[in-house]
Amino acid sequence: MREPSGVPPLPAGRGTLRTAATGRLKRGPLPTLIGMAVLLVGSAAAYYYAAAGLALAHFDARAHLVVARRILDSLMPGWQQIGAVWLPLPHLLNMLPVQVDPWYRSGASGTAISVLSMAAACWALAWLILRTTGSAAAAVAGAALLMANPNVLYLQSTPMTEPVLFGTTLLSIAALAAWIDHGPAASARLPGLALAAACMTRYEAWPIAALLVALTFAALVRRGTAAGVATLACVRLTVYPVVTILLFMANSRWTTGEWLISSGFYVPDNDAAGHPRLAWQQILDGMDRLSSPVTRWFGLAGAVVVAVAFGRSRAHAALALALAPAAAAALPLYAYLHGHPVRVRYSLPMVVAAAVVTAVALATLPRRVRPIACAIVVALTLYQSPPLDRSAPLIIESLRDVQNREGRTAVVRYLEQHYDGRLVMMSMGSLAHFMHDLSHIGFDIGDFLQEGNGEVWVAAVRYGPRGHVGWVAIEEESEGGDGLFHRARQFHGFLDGFDRVVEGGGVALYRATPIRPEARAGQ
Repeated sequence: MREPSGVPPLPAGRGTLRTAATGRLKRGPLPTLIGMAVLLVGSAAAYYYAAAGLALAHFDARAHLVVARRILDSLMPGWQQIGAVWLPLPHLLNMLPVQVDPWYRSGASGTAISVLSMAAACWALAWLILRTTGSAAAAVAGAALLMANPNVLYLQSTPMTEPVLFGTTLLSIAALAAWIDHGPAASARLPGLALAAACMTRYEAWPIAALLVALTFAALVRRGTAAGVATLACVRLTVYPVVTILLFMANSRWTTGEWLISSGFYVPDNDAAGHPRLAWQQILDGMDRLSSPVTRWFGLAGAVVVAVAFGRSRAHAALALALAPAAAAALPLYAYLHGHPVRVRYSLPMVVAAAVVTAVALATLPRRVRPIACAIVVALTLYQSPPLDRSAPLIIESLRDVQNREGRTAVVRYLEQHYDGRLVMMSMGSLAHFMHDLSHIGFDIGDFLQEGNGEVWVAAVRYGPRGHVGWVAIEEESEGGDGLFHRARQFHGFLDGFDRVVEGGGVALYRATPIRPEARAGQ
């Protein structure tokens, strides 16, 4: 006779599923202790990179701060400033803290969110492992594998959004594992909200969420739930991320006229365009650069071990959820197939996915060999990718804008000496990081006319900025030049009434020509 949850009781003896109460006793305070330790390590690393001047080295780090700030600091503050290219959760989390000028200029609030996210990710992984297997060694090893990688450690020390992705994804896995234990009749609110949060963080979460739902279905059936019951339960679960994604797309349609913006923000120049095998190799090459081939092979072996554990033990069925983070590869694969330039950062979720599945696989090994196996895996990982490595590929990639940033100091100095309080027209899509740079000389987001300013921006682009702004800043080099650059080339009268006054780092600054007294008289 089935229990009310729809899950039949497992036979007593070896492999018996722990009850929720027993699971709590087995877990004890260790997940919390691991989370606190990671929080301390992450905070120390954040201080280290900030002191080295690397916290805001990546131009996207500064751009994320600007997008969060502009929700309330703008010519037209409000929900329309949330944007339609980047997903909104990281910016909503930072919306209020980033209004504090020192936190905005230093990126401290965004970095704090990243540090807390990685602590949550490590807590969730430890909680999952201890709840399902009781292996303390694997729980500690999982946190070490996640945080030891110098690229992960660096990124969690910046206001980038990947750490929030890792945190929400692993929290989703932990919540789903608990839901599977309680049975499909239990409320799906907590795992559903966790999935929705992940899907509002980065696009990699969309294929991850899809695979998580599929693996949840498989785990429920493996645990004895009828296929029809499991299907209905997963449909209830799926409602949360699907509705969230549809709301985001509706907002995009309302603010930009497109349901989903997938092009126009990069110049296609990847040889892998249209070549799946080459695109996949680029992802693997990026993964190897960010860690080592050892990490990839550990991940592959771990996936096999987890699959075997799923087949051998109904009690370990929920561990199959650890395979889902690997679905993050779908996003760079799609991007590279459409010509997106290679970015080593896009392979970082695969490094995290390998760490997660490796830790879970270690937890399923025989008890006597677990501590030794965990120590060997962690030691090899540390040897291949030492933490705090200043030559880590992600740091090198983040520094590629340094030369342009130095060149733009000429534009900064000119504005510092001559700015007269009139609006500056500037594309946030291409120069959000420069807007952040200008905050150090007193500029607020409300001093810029940018894409989030609706019809005012549209009119200035269509008919020319004269009469709308006193200054225009145009990106002329990066990604082939921004929209204003191409508009000026198509519409020769676009910059009538403006003089080119200074340039540097690919940015040209134009200043409105003063109207002569005789011209005023003629008017």
